[in-house]
Amino acid sequence: MDKPDTNSQFDAALAACRKVFTAKLQDYGASWRIMRPAAVTDQIFIKAKRIRSLETKGVSKVGEGILPEFIAIVNYGIIGIIQLRHGFADTKDMSPARATELYDAIAHEAKELMTAKNHDYDEAWRSMRVLSYTDLILMKLERTKEIEDHNGHTSVSEGIDANYFDMINYAVFAIIKLSDENRI
Repeated sequence: MDKPDTNSQFDAALAACRKVFTAKLQDYGASWRIMRPAAVTDQIFIKAKRIRSLETKGVSKVGEGILPEFIAIVNYGIIGIIQLRHGFADTKDMSPARATELYDAIAHEAKELMTAKNHDYDEAWRSMRVLSYTDLILMKLERTKEIEDHNGHTSVSEGIDANYFDMINYAVFAIIKLSDENRI
């Protein structure tokens, strides 16, 4: 049996996320530009809490599973990094083309980070459970909220952007595992 190709799987998961992102850009434009980074963090928190609730309860009352929520975490993580780097706005001040360009650049950075960490950690993520990714994302969210509450200042820790990148990559790993399990 051939060893799974992480790079190809990562690309496929990111492509699924990008498809949702660009479809929503077509529907709403870059309306998320009004969100301050803390609001983006809270939006990711809502998604992660719903995933954990569904993992614990085992049933969804609204008929949507956890895969779309992990996709949303990737997309909001990328939006969060865009907002950190470009500030928030009072209106939709960014064209869909520019938003997609920034999305692609950050997705590329996330993949480069994954590749470096995957080398050092020897694909340990493959042996983890999806619920561990959920809990790690929730932990990263708690860290991010603390940093935001301290106006972005840290003594020895990585900043908000590093936490967003980790959340993106954990969510992509979950998408890969769920896609493999469900043959999506």
